[in-house]
Amino acid sequence: MENILDLSIILPIKTNLVKDFVELFTKSIESIQLQSIKPKELIIVHSSEEKLIEFLESFDFGDLNVKKIKFESEPNFSSQVNLGIESSSSKWVSILEFDDEYAKIWFKNVKKYIEVYPEIDAFLPIVVDVDNKTVFAGFTNEATFAANFSQEMGYLTNETLLNYQNFQTSGMVFKKSIIEDFGGFKASFKLTFPYEFLLRMTYNSVKIMTIPKIGYKHMNLREGSIFWEYKNGENKVSDSEVQFWVSSAKKEYFFNTDRNIKYTQENA
Repeated sequence: MENILDLSIILPIKTNLVKDFVELFTKSIESIQLQSIKPKELIIVHSSEEKLIEFLESFDFGDLNVKKIKFESEPNFSSQVNLGIESSSSKWVSILEFDDEYAKIWFKNVKKYIEVYPEIDAFLPIVVDVDNKTVFAGFTNEATFAANFSQEMGYLTNETLLNYQNFQTSGMVFKKSIIEDFGGFKASFKLTFPYEFLLRMTYNSVKIMTIPKIGYKHMNLREGSIFWEYKNGENKVSDSEVQFWVSSAKKEYFFNTDRNIKYTQENA
């Protein structure tokens, strides 16, 4: 069908015991429902929390094709995403956080770009970052359009990443084959797992293009989120530890032998 994109959206949920969960999740799902080009499937990888399971069973997803997977182990974002991608039956995948939203035009634009640029392996959205009161905080991924920043305007390269780390993987649309060839997100990395993943992709000549249209709204530092926990919660990390994980990503991204191509719950 022309209005269906061969795409699986992966939505990991650790818990629903966070402030405004129902409202945020509802808006997130609505951002998929409002697309003129729908995904082939929505894969929700959730914890074994009973209240969350009951909520998902009763939630109205409309005409979306939804697959729900219970993550039996202690949930973490990277491993949940990896399992969802492994379970995907589509050529393309995208990661949606439950408190984020796709712009209405995002998948329509992606479909057009896929047709015009068949050689591209991954498409980055321009991300609008907002705070927990939805006040604008800045843009992410737009730096590829800055003069003298990338080797080729609009493209993300390995050299660029080694000098600048602020890129967002949520909302990105990329080929599942990338994961099959080079591995998924590395769960052992705190904070910098998206950075290490992008470094590994570009090192292996994966072609990444930023689409110059606003495509994704990201809630930055929401209370209870993974990055909020690292900055303010029990798992708070210092600036020096953040730098350690950035340095570790730069040292390890070109090694593939320490990770399996497919991630299951047993080896996550």
